Amino acid sequence: MTAPHLSGPSPPWRYCVNTQRASRRRLAITGVGVAALVAGTLTMANASAAAPAPTPDTLTATAAGKLANSLSTDLKSDLAGTHYDATAKKLVASVLDGAAADEARAAGAEARIVKNSRAELNSVQKTLGADAVPGTSRAVDPVANKVVVTADSTVKGAALNRLRADVAAQDGKAVLKRTAGEFKPLIRGGDAIYASSGRCSLGFNVVKNGQPYFLTAGHCAALAGTTWSETQGGSAIGTVEDYGFPGRDDAIVKYTANTAHPSEVNLYNGSAQQITGARTAVVGEQVQRSGSTTRLHGGTVRALNVSVTYPQGTVNGLIQTNVCAEPGDSGGAMFAGTSALGLTSGGSGNCSSGGQTFFAPVTDALSRYGAQIG
Repeated sequence: MTAPHLSGPSPPWRYCVNTQRASRRRLAITGVGVAALVAGTLTMANASAAAPAPTPDTLTATAAGKLANSLSTDLKSDLAGTHYDATAKKLVASVLDGAAADEARAAGAEARIVKNSRAELNSVQKTLGADAVPGTSRAVDPVANKVVVTADSTVKGAALNRLRADVAAQDGKAVLKRTAGEFKPLIRGGDAIYASSGRCSLGFNVVKNGQPYFLTAGHCAALAGTTWSETQGGSAIGTVEDYGFPGRDDAIVKYTANTAHPSEVNLYNGSAQQITGARTAVVGEQVQRSGSTTRLHGGTVRALNVSVTYPQGTVNGLIQTNVCAEPGDSGGAMFAGTSALGLTSGGSGNCSSGGQTFFAPVTDALSRYGAQIG
């Protein structure tokens, strides 16, 4: 398995209440459609007549994320998952019944009814990860409405046979896929940072208690070192204050030198992307990653809350993408526009033949360490 990438840079009354609530949320999120809603006078006869399903709202990835969060709160267990259709610019909500589908549509999403609940798929993901084979990952795929188990090229023989049997035992709720290369952390976010045993990338500059810090991958601290420099063998610029790996994969480093720390990501073309905040990634959205080995690359978010078993142990709660990365990119910044999304953890493949990369969510790290983008 490729190691972590070390680097930096129901009753009718109930339906009416739900529909009203969803309509209010739709206006708040999209800011459109007001004129259409107030242009005519509704009568009880009109309200009871059959009407075509609402057209899904055109949304940015950020707005889709807000709508996904709102639907999760309102629909609870009736919502199996959501994903963003970047081509059509709409949020697709996978639900378990017609009433939930109506509410999702009224809120501005496209709805589709699926078989497996999120609770069922979470249980399958947990079961398959209980005794996981190194070189595998487990993700709930909201598009397929299944748990996708991915095995790298190191999984073979008896281990592969056992994995196939475990997946087959999940009553159609899981599917096994293979990927080239090896899942591993990639020791080397945008800008290079060096420790005694390796190179990584700086993720995002942050502020904690009014003091400057930066985020990077936890495996960079665990495998490469806890004192970091801008050049190999150079003077220290920061010391790791806290980190986690395996289990999670993030670290916070306190600046110990008077080093410039703008809230931006190196685009490796002579310019930088300003970062003004952090948010949760959305399945289906387009993202970019900056790292000191392979510089800037882009791709799509494939899954959230993914578990990956590296040779060093299992890391949970990761973001899975089809963005490529290589050793030294670990810790680097994954972002969309001005929003910080993730810290490069690990993956398989490379930036010549392609691959997949996993990221630790920035929002989790900020919450854990009491820090803010800045």
